[in-house]
Amino acid sequence: MPASPVPSAIAPGRLGALVRPSLSDWLFAALLGWLFLAGSGWSALLADGDTGWHIRAGDFILNRGRLPSSDPFSFTRMGERWFAWEWLSDVLFAGCHRLAGLKGVVLLAGTVIAGYLTLLTRHMAWRGANALVALAFCLLGAGASGIHYLARPHIFTLLFLTASLWMVDADRRRPSRVVWLLVPLTALWVNLHGGFLALLISLALLAAGTAIQAVLEKRSWRAAWRGARRMLALLAACTAATLANPYGIGLHRHLAEYLKSDWIRQAVDEFQSPKFRGESALQFEILLFAGLILAGVLLRRRQVADALLVIGWAHAALVSVRHVPVFVVAACPILAAETSRLWAGWAERRPPRSVARILDGVAADFASGFRRSSLWPAALVLALALVGAPVRWPLDFPAVKFPVDLVGRERGKLAGARVFTSDQWGDYLLYRFYPRQRVFIDGRSDFYGPELGKLYLRVAYGHAEWRNTLQRYGVSTVLAPLEWPLAGILRQDPGWRLVEEDALAALFERVAGPPAGRPPEAAAPIKEFPLFRRITSRRPGTASPGGSE
Repeated sequence: MPASPVPSAIAPGRLGALVRPSLSDWLFAALLGWLFLAGSGWSALLADGDTGWHIRAGDFILNRGRLPSSDPFSFTRMGERWFAWEWLSDVLFAGCHRLAGLKGVVLLAGTVIAGYLTLLTRHMAWRGANALVALAFCLLGAGASGIHYLARPHIFTLLFLTASLWMVDADRRRPSRVVWLLVPLTALWVNLHGGFLALLISLALLAAGTAIQAVLEKRSWRAAWRGARRMLALLAACTAATLANPYGIGLHRHLAEYLKSDWIRQAVDEFQSPKFRGESALQFEILLFAGLILAGVLLRRRQVADALLVIGWAHAALVSVRHVPVFVVAACPILAAETSRLWAGWAERRPPRSVARILDGVAADFASGFRRSSLWPAALVLALALVGAPVRWPLDFPAVKFPVDLVGRERGKLAGARVFTSDQWGDYLLYRFYPRQRVFIDGRSDFYGPELGKLYLRVAYGHAEWRNTLQRYGVSTVLAPLEWPLAGILRQDPGWRLVEEDALAALFERVAGPPAGRPPEAAAPIKEFPLFRRITSRRPGTASPGGSE
């Protein structure tokens, strides 16, 4: 098997290899079709409103040629310092949006997602996985991670982490200078998404596991630390590369505060433990149990480094659902290779004409198809970029989750007004009306913090101080999800007038101050739920005070 993870399409040196489609090319096309051309289609990638402010942040940078130094989006924290720490992703989304509208944004996101799954499958095959087993784990991994398939910066972490762990895996098998390409890759990654930390943590786990494994095998001191030292050197170099960002060490301090914040862990859905309901959770559960069983097998064989990688990310995925795709990327190549060994041993004991032996032969025939790629995936993406109908390209955010029609009809009352609405719909208003629009709150949970976040919740639930809060911030318009208690209160309040409502939302505008001596409303109970609900399923949901998902 090849010792280098560099794509082997270039290796043959023949034009035929570049134009002849391979099995991995067909897999890429099938993933695009399965995930985005069928079912709810490309619009599912826009199910999170964060995409809206990412596009507008990118527009800000492209228009001014600099990063924002203060908040450009809210009227509640106007002028306060804001870290645009995913600025390069914002620029990419904004650039695609300028070229092709939302079609360009979702095509970029869909290509990256299908690309990372194809690369992950190739890694499994390179590691020795049976082709059919690799496909099975690819589908399980795709399903387990499906709730994260959104046009947001974290998709670049999925791609970069998959490529990085393959490069590290190849270097552990046969050291080469190729692995040092991770240093400039990390320098690029740190400007796209904060998920570069997943690579640093993985390198630390592998360094620790390599050292423990060498000690258990009773090697000499020099031999015991050779592999660990290489991982530590790579970790140090990649860590240094993360300073290549506009904020320097300030970005790392910000990330540390973000990750250790109790408020973030309570308020953001994706920082909470997975809920084992639904098809996606079942697929993750299958991979999780398989990984934990395999970890015991690996420890018995003294393959400590691989075992620590699986156990470490399994623990992280159980603590926070945002780490489920990282667990998939880290564990699936190891799981697929070990499962294939078990399959091969079982198949060898079957009769030559048995189904097991036939499938084993078919998988062996398919194996070479995952060892190269051609120009066909690029040609497919280019063709999609040039195609209009019959592909259902999104013209706006999905109307089942955002009040698209109401906002369009009432744009005169919303554009430029001080609007109180959910964080998700605030993202959408920024997409529709920025730079005229500023919002009370949007999806940047790290920026708004607990004080304003709790205030937002109390208003949404119609707590006694809702009127004073809206007056304090000069709110003239409320775009409320119908489930909000605030929507019911405003219907009865003479200081507010119902302008319009539809199946999702009710729009109110202020008409006068409250009558003198009016008693405060009874406070609605403040329930425990995430404020910023960044995780969404691929099925349409309903709005809530924590967002439209």
